[in-house]
Amino acid sequence: MMRLPPTTAPNARLLTGISGFAVAALIVIEAGIRITLGVRPSLDDGPALAEFAFRTSTQTLLITLADTLMMAVLVVFFAGFRQLITVAEGEIEWVTAIILGAGLVFIGATLVGDSLEAGGALGALSSSTDPTVIRTLTEGYLLLFGPVSYVLIALVSATSGWVVLVSKALPRWVGFLAWAVAALNIVAISTVFGGTDNRDFYSVGGWGGAVFATFPWLVWVFVVSLESLRARHRDRRSAAGE
Repeated sequence: MMRLPPTTAPNARLLTGISGFAVAALIVIEAGIRITLGVRPSLDDGPALAEFAFRTSTQTLLITLADTLMMAVLVVFFAGFRQLITVAEGEIEWVTAIILGAGLVFIGATLVGDSLEAGGALGALSSSTDPTVIRTLTEGYLLLFGPVSYVLIALVSATSGWVVLVSKALPRWVGFLAWAVAALNIVAISTVFGGTDNRDFYSVGGWGGAVFATFPWLVWVFVVSLESLRARHRDRRSAAGE
């Protein structure tokens, strides 16, 4: 019976690091495109909303593509992060399942939001655009990108902070940073009561939630990736006897 050659499993630290840097690159691309959109008109102004959706349809579809790619990369990040913790402290593997599960739900919610946003852009290309449909799709993705995501990010961050501190797989300050991110996202959940004007700080889809909730979490993802690559470099140097 012919034996298959032994395979080398992908290095969790390397994949976690690379995926985090890929997330950062896609965020920069997405942010650069979003700047070109300008300010969305009020959802009460149907004609202006339809005109805005038509004018920005190409950028919106590009943003959706970038965000979808980022969600795919985040699947790798969550799996790699879970493996880092499991290797360091196997007894808390069940807790890392919460992180992976909540992370995958977050990814699923984001993909639904991306689909709603892209659906509005595609609908705006029709010769008979219905502003009511665009408004409904917009309100849907604002909730998914906003308060719904904040709940899931808070759960992922709070649990991640605890497992980092217990397992010592990463520096302790990475765990405390995760707890700070969780606290910010818990506070941001209340923006569900702030209306839909994206020019307001305290609103669903407003810049306050993006800057003080979503962005800190993405910074934490980048930090974890950087520390994973640094730890892998230290392990390789130790193995080489340097």
